[in-house]
Amino acid sequence: MNLHVPLKPDCYYHVYNRGINSEDLFKQERNYSYFLSKFAQYLLPVVDSYAYCLMKNHFHLLIKVKDQNTLDCFYNTIINGNTIGQGLHSADFVVSKQFAKLFSSFTQSINLSVNRTGSLFETPFKRIEITSETYFTTLIWYIHFNPQKHGFINDFREYPHSSYHAHLSNQLTKLKRNEVIDWFGNSENYKDFHNTFQNELCINSYIIEF
Repeated sequence: MNLHVPLKPDCYYHVYNRGINSEDLFKQERNYSYFLSKFAQYLLPVVDSYAYCLMKNHFHLLIKVKDQNTLDCFYNTIINGNTIGQGLHSADFVVSKQFAKLFSSFTQSINLSVNRTGSLFETPFKRIEITSETYFTTLIWYIHFNPQKHGFINDFREYPHSSYHAHLSNQLTKLKRNEVIDWFGNSENYKDFHNTFQNELCINSYIIEF
């Protein structure tokens, strides 16, 4: 499976990455919310976000790249704080550039807080195109199940740094929550799927580990 496929407009992707040499990305509790704030700043103008899970040394995201017109308008209006010339830019170029900004900004903050230097994230980040409805559905479960899979917690439904509870909450969210819940039919079906779908063998063909 190609983990570095080009990002295309209007397509869904499983994006994941880890700390360089498996180093922890999140050194302190506050780093989790900081990462999400930077993700919102740099990525939400160019992608829609459906699910996420942040763990100490890696993360998983389910995103959809926005349409080409939105990407062109974003890139051609303001980038790097400056107005630039008009032109067409591939979705892969625009979104990858925004991920690079996210990683750079987050790394600078972490390095300053713990007195370290150098890169923090592996490059390039991994991405897999989601090409079936089955993959989309099971990937949401897999992303949420990851902390339990890796032994960070005994029950993934109690993990605080994933989108599981945000999908079920009535609080404001930047996630495409309504679309996710509608995908499962309703919130009860969403919970039932997570409660009963405990066998990950059926998606092993989709998931590539580090």
